[in-house]
Amino acid sequence: MSVIVHADRAALVAQTADRLTALLQELVKAQGSATVAVTGGSVGTALLEALADRDIDWQRVVITWSDERYVAADSPDRNAVQAREALLDRVPIPAANVRELPADDGTPLDDAAAAGTGLLRALGRVDLTLLGMGPDAHIASLFPGLPGVHESGIAVIGVTDSPKPPPTRLSFTVDAVNASDRVWLVVAGADKAEAVALVRSGAGPAEAPASAAAGRVETLLLLDDEAAALLEEDGR
Repeated sequence: MSVIVHADRAALVAQTADRLTALLQELVKAQGSATVAVTGGSVGTALLEALADRDIDWQRVVITWSDERYVAADSPDRNAVQAREALLDRVPIPAANVRELPADDGTPLDDAAAAGTGLLRALGRVDLTLLGMGPDAHIASLFPGLPGVHESGIAVIGVTDSPKPPPTRLSFTVDAVNASDRVWLVVAGADKAEAVALVRSGAGPAEAPASAAAGRVETLLLLDDEAAALLEEDGR
């Protein structure tokens, strides 16, 4: 996991948008398309907003989500709704290229998770999974002390006991995250500094799920100065 520290939150968002734009351009040129699993949260949404005016061939980009709140499709709590407002409704991305995890239409959560696993497997290789990180070092909807971080053999699980509302969610497993070629954790704020330090200290995934994130090709921990405040210079 390589650590990159930015001067402040605005620089983190702008420079990560630059980095992501360059990656998408490179992937589209090299392989004809790019598949990205995006994340929610304030930083994740700000990053999507920053992409709206970038030179990206959206016809060749496929978007899905690394976790989702299991609520109605039009609920403002859904990461997909927030992503559409921030980016997807503002750029010419084909509807078929937007692969939302299931919304709550009365389908049992386990069945929705199985459908999510099928969706992800149908996508094939994910070029990049974007993740945030909570003050408790959770990623996606994999929380410390809960069994989801240990699930294996499937790509998407149902979560019923999220300590953050809403409690019912769908989430990539660690296996699904780590099947991505690249994993970028984009983290801002002083409230994340202890979690960042915990991850960098070598804590295991039961205590700090973010420590389990590892892309096949690249793993980046992209921080603002506040999130990096408790790291030693040589630990960056």
